[in-house]
Amino acid sequence: QVQLAESGGGLVQPGGSLRLSCAASGSLFSINVMGWYRQAPGKERELVAAIDNFGGTNYADSVKDRFAISRDNGKITVYLQMNSLKPEDTAIYYCNLYQGGRSSWGQGTHVIVSS
Repeated sequence: QVQLAESGGGLVQPGGSLRLSCAASGSLFSINVMGWYRQAPGKERELVAAIDNFGGTNYADSVKDRFAISRDNGKITVYLQMNSLKPEDTAIYYCNLYQGGRSSWGQGTHVIVSS
């Protein structure tokens, strides 16, 4: 069983920044991939960014050059630094941990970009 605890969402004006955090606990493998997905109203959940144990990253085209994902392997925590936020970034952001062929999900944190 894996538990994911997210924090850092909120309301921000266009052009602003937010930092999301997600701490993992429970039955964790030595190798896994942690990432962030988001789901906007009326849309499917989509990958935002992911990072493996070795620092390899993957980003959605829509967030490249604006968002940065990082992780602290000692704390088993993944971060998403979001800069130059746009109204279209408004969504529920979900933390994900993938290991052993299975995904675990956090409960989600709301990010609202509005003036």
